[in-house]
Amino acid sequence: MTGPDTDPPADRTVAQVFLADAAVLDPSGKVHCLGAGWTVTSSPTGPHAVVVLLRVAWEAAGVPQRLVVALIDADGRAVPLPTVHGPEQLRVQAEVAIGRPEGLPAGSSLDAPFVLPVAPLPLPPGRYEYRVSIGDEVFHAPFDVRG
Repeated sequence: MTGPDTDPPADRTVAQVFLADAAVLDPSGKVHCLGAGWTVTSSPTGPHAVVVLLRVAWEAAGVPQRLVVALIDADGRAVPLPTVHGPEQLRVQAEVAIGRPEGLPAGSSLDAPFVLPVAPLPLPPGRYEYRVSIGDEVFHAPFDVRG
């Protein structure tokens, strides 16, 4: 993965994905996190957030980026979660279009955070990941649930 201080190539979006106990976006585009960076939890999980820090090239400004976040098990399958309507997968889609802030020098990379709040989940012990797809790029935030 490309690091946060590296400009992405013109044809790619890069991202960092991590888990936090809580996260919110402020109007200036900053992410405020509590308990960021965990990779081990118990079941049911506590409320948490999937944090995605996107970085796109200057040339990609204004181009909608399709972002998909899915909860995946150790076998690469979507995790069915109980709901009042029967089992459903945790899969969220969003379109993110990153604008060019006024005064930013031409050629600068552009940042855009995305936060997905998640309610407690009744996951059995095992290995999981939040898989984030942005176009052809895939990023991962793996975690373990203890018994």
